[in-house]
Order: sequence, then C-alpha cells, then structure tokens
Amino acid sequence: MLKGLGGLGDMAKMMKAAQEMQAKMAEVQEELARTVMVGEAGAGLVKARVTAKGEVTGLDIDPAILVPSEKEVVEDLILAAIKDAQGKALSRSQQEMAKLTEGLGLRPA
Repeated sequence: MLKGLGGLGDMAKMMKAAQEMQAKMAEVQEELARTVMVGEAGAGLVKARVTAKGEVTGLDIDPAILVPSEKEVVEDLILAAIKDAQGKALSRSQQEMAKLTEGLGLRPA
C-alpha cells in the first residue's frame, strides 16, 4: 500500500547529497580564491601572482630589465609570467575539482 514512499526516501537522500556537494563546492571555490600561484618568465626576472581562480593579484619586475630600449621584451616577459601563473592556477583548480568529484564517485570533468 505504501510502496511508492520508498522513492521519497531516495529523493531525500539525493537532495541531502546535492546540498552537501553544493557546500563542498562553495568551500573549494573559496579555497581557490585564497590560493595564490606564482608564474615566472625570464628566469625569474618577471613574476606574476594569480589566485587559483585565475585573477591576477600582483606583478614583480626586476628593475634590471627596465631599460627603455627593452620595452617590448619586458612586455613579453610580463605576459609570459601571467600566462605561466594562470596555467598553474588552472591546473590547481582542476586538481581540486577532481578531488571533489572523485569523493562523490563522479568522473572528473
């Protein structure tokens, strides 16, 4: 007579699991926003800092390369350092998301 209620219990479990996943996802996103990765170019002459979410937060340039005739080289090094840091950030983000999905028995994206 109450056979259909078994499905409601399963639905409640699914809703709870979804809420737990949402909370874990929020934690991971907050952690990624706080995690800072450093990318380098020109053997460390230019360093860029980005969060693991990819937001650029800082740039360090060795004053030795600030020569007006080397403007284009400096610009290239800045871009290379930012790209390096963003690549590291993407990798970190993917690792954290893989941990989260692995814990839930899901395939990594």
